[in-house]
Amino acid sequence: MTTPWNHRYAQRMHNMGSSLLRELLKLTQDSEIISFAGGLPAPEVFPVEAFKAASCKVLEEQGQRALQYGASEGYYPLRQWIVEHMVRYGIEARVENILITSGSQQALDLIGKVMINPGDLILTELPTYLGALQAWRAYQAEFTSIPVDEDGIRTDLLEEALCAGPKFMYILPNFQNPAGVTLSLERRKYLIDIADIYGIPIIEDDPYGELRYEGENVTPLVVLDAEKHNGKSGSGYESGFMRGNVIYISTFSKTLAPGLRLAWIVAPEEVINHCVIAKQGMDLHSSTLVQMTAYELIKDGFLRDHVRHIRDVYGYRRNVMLDALERYFPEGTSWTKPKGGLFLWVTLPEEVDTLALMPKAIENKVAYVPGSAFYAANGLPNTFRLNFSNANPEQIEIGIKRLGEVLAEELARLSMNQPVFA
Repeated sequence: MTTPWNHRYAQRMHNMGSSLLRELLKLTQDSEIISFAGGLPAPEVFPVEAFKAASCKVLEEQGQRALQYGASEGYYPLRQWIVEHMVRYGIEARVENILITSGSQQALDLIGKVMINPGDLILTELPTYLGALQAWRAYQAEFTSIPVDEDGIRTDLLEEALCAGPKFMYILPNFQNPAGVTLSLERRKYLIDIADIYGIPIIEDDPYGELRYEGENVTPLVVLDAEKHNGKSGSGYESGFMRGNVIYISTFSKTLAPGLRLAWIVAPEEVINHCVIAKQGMDLHSSTLVQMTAYELIKDGFLRDHVRHIRDVYGYRRNVMLDALERYFPEGTSWTKPKGGLFLWVTLPEEVDTLALMPKAIENKVAYVPGSAFYAANGLPNTFRLNFSNANPEQIEIGIKRLGEVLAEELARLSMNQPVFA
């Protein structure tokens, strides 16, 4: 419908649409629906009482400061804590290399605002995180994608794509959203080498790295990049200065609570300075009160024990879902077996369209995210993502059984060439 506003919108709005996931979440508000759609942490693991105590302490002891404007870069003690925390994973940086953002979605948006011109090519994994696609489409980016397998992005296919000159690569190396796969150490090293050869930066998005349920941690890309450049003039870590080719993003959303909207960017200081300028035009700074409360909560070691608890809960739920898939999903379906994170990825026979099948799943009181949402273009219609962190074990058992019945009915229909939902 034509309205007086139609000709007033910016051209970039032509490339922007509502997130399919957000629209699906509206459909799943029915309490009878078992939803595996959202990337939602389990609310029962939120440390409500600990937050209450930390909030009271901050307001009682530093209330006036907590309710005041703050530095755009973020609350200094929290940034210092992040620096010390990341050393456990080999990431060395200074406070000046850290910018606190209002969730990792703002971090992605800031990177887009600072780095992307209309028509710039961004290289992503296939499939990839839909929030990144949504953020960067706003800046009129174009995308090229490389498939993933059980060891992460297919680095053997990278070189041809890099010849096209992408502005940067976007990689989720740990328990990738949506596929749940982890980039192997061998491929990480190759990725750093080839990025260096072609001069292509890497955005390393790591929201799930601490949520490992089996196996050993794999060295972050930002660390491998620093090791490669160590000793070279103008790159690597020199006297504590970060000058590498990787921008690293992480978040408190999966380890504390998503409602905090607290994440951070780790980057060379000149990149941070540009992001700060861009952030000032967005929201001036992330919430002072929230930052101070989070710091009060985690400064004395709380997070380490809390993350252990989360791993126990989510690791068990992952196992329940994997077992249920084996029992209830029909022959011809397959799925990834993530070693951590929140998601796994299901692949069905080629003739199945999971977007078209979604209403049938909702009718049967179960929800997933169709795989097409995670492709920049022309995605595989026979895939979908499942989340195992939010539903309790009993719901997982019931929901996977319901979904298995929907899939079995659809495969039987297709084998008989019946019309959709006849």
